[in-house]
Amino acid sequence: MSKIGQLPIQILDGVTIEINNKLISINGPKGKLTITIDELVTVKQEDNNLIVSVAKNTKFAKSIWGTTRKLIYNMVIGVSSGWSKQLELIGTGYRAEVQGNILVLTVGYSHPIKIEAPEGITFKVEKGIITVDGIDRAVVGQISANVRGSRPPEPYKGKGVKYTDEVIRRKAGKAAKTAA
Repeated sequence: MSKIGQLPIQILDGVTIEINNKLISINGPKGKLTITIDELVTVKQEDNNLIVSVAKNTKFAKSIWGTTRKLIYNMVIGVSSGWSKQLELIGTGYRAEVQGNILVLTVGYSHPIKIEAPEGITFKVEKGIITVDGIDRAVVGQISANVRGSRPPEPYKGKGVKYTDEVIRRKAGKAAKTAA
């Protein structure tokens, strides 16, 4: 029994849902998202809730039940309020700027790193904080990971691009080891 899969999804104000066979379209103030669900999972709309259930009682059906429910829930939240991730630049001379829909990072290489935003994703930069906004949680997370991957934080001085809530485990340098 999936603890996540059995929870109902509350449909928020301003969000409309269309269920056509195995294609689910979710419209909201921020945009529109669609998902094709597996035939082993069924979705029904009851009043102001969506109920996700298993059509066949197999091991694979139970394994995708909770995943399907969470994907639909993330889409409902995305079209109503959106998803956001914040990254922080740490290092002398590390800069970021937005040129149209391209994020340009100067993070210690001989050339600037350019990351293009896919459709539905926006970048904002304020005082060394990069904000990635969008309606699709998976795309926001992947683009944020790409930005972080341009210069991951190193453990000795902590320089690099990190998530604002990420904690970097610091290591003692060579000089600190010989002094002890």
